[in-house]
Amino acid sequence: MYVAVKGGERAIENAHAWLAEERRGDSNIAELSVAQIREQMKLAVDRVMAEGSLYDPDLAALAIKQSRGDLIEAIFLIRAYRTTLPRFGTSKPIDTGAMACDRRISATFKDLPGGQVLGPTFDYTHRLLDFKLAADGEVPEAASRPPMSGEVPHVTEFLNREGLIEEAQPEDTPPPDLTREPLEMPANRALRLQALTRSDEGFTLGLAYSTQRGYARNHAFVGELRIGTVSVEMDIPELGFSVEIGEVTVTECETVNQFKGSKTEPPQFTRGYGLVFGQSERKAISMALVDRALRWEELGEDNVGAPAQDTEFVLYHADNIQATGFLEHIKLPHYVDFQSELELVRKLRREAGVSQMQEAAE
Repeated sequence: MYVAVKGGERAIENAHAWLAEERRGDSNIAELSVAQIREQMKLAVDRVMAEGSLYDPDLAALAIKQSRGDLIEAIFLIRAYRTTLPRFGTSKPIDTGAMACDRRISATFKDLPGGQVLGPTFDYTHRLLDFKLAADGEVPEAASRPPMSGEVPHVTEFLNREGLIEEAQPEDTPPPDLTREPLEMPANRALRLQALTRSDEGFTLGLAYSTQRGYARNHAFVGELRIGTVSVEMDIPELGFSVEIGEVTVTECETVNQFKGSKTEPPQFTRGYGLVFGQSERKAISMALVDRALRWEELGEDNVGAPAQDTEFVLYHADNIQATGFLEHIKLPHYVDFQSELELVRKLRREAGVSQMQEAAE
């Protein structure tokens, strides 16, 4: 695809060596371990796992170290590694109603069974630099409470008792696997949610913000936001029943949205949904807002031409790995292409000069 450059291989090897040296930094300072990244940069690790579609905190931490903290590069590394892994089977859908919640809040109902659990959050911090952290001071332990366990009903079930919110409709057929099959249009909701889960957090946040500013007529409340661990089960044909194979931490968000009704549906509330690996509530909320905006057609609403309502625009541009590859490929050698365009411009200029001279002579 690209013209070979004399001496390019040696230059690339030197670039790799220089990269390794820059990654290590000052050798007088202790090297950052994968375990330290995993435990102390957890939100970065969670984002890499979510957008990389692979739940493995150790590998995500390794990718962050290898990429020098460039999270998109780390996500690229994780996705590439994921393609080498064999698939032994398919797990059952996780039951978020049985989540052991570390955090559970609602902006729609104050009094919830089990109460609102703030959990570890930046929401109430003062956003002032804590110079104690620079002094390597020990952080006092919080008076923690055990996670909420057992059945933890979703807030939207309270609205559902009165028929005030749409029923969640299961898909008729299993959705395609976006990690193994290319994205195709039209995309049903299950496929859209897959794409949004893997989407770039910043891009999804910008789209979600646009819906709040009127570019989709989408006024939402956070019905519930919960973060916690859920068990993953898998059916074993030889045993005839499912077994638990592990636990994952997820963030789930359900939004409650206004809906004036349509020709076939009465006025009621509708839902937006977001679910991502790890603690990533900004992404889960953004995902829920964009999910709701993309549902305009199935709900019989008007398309006001908002970017968040355009399925193709959203899904084809939300993937940061695809976007990065297309954007960064232009810095690679394009010598032949440029030379052809250079000759074309010179030819056009010569022809334009001849025309001007002829006009002047006349």
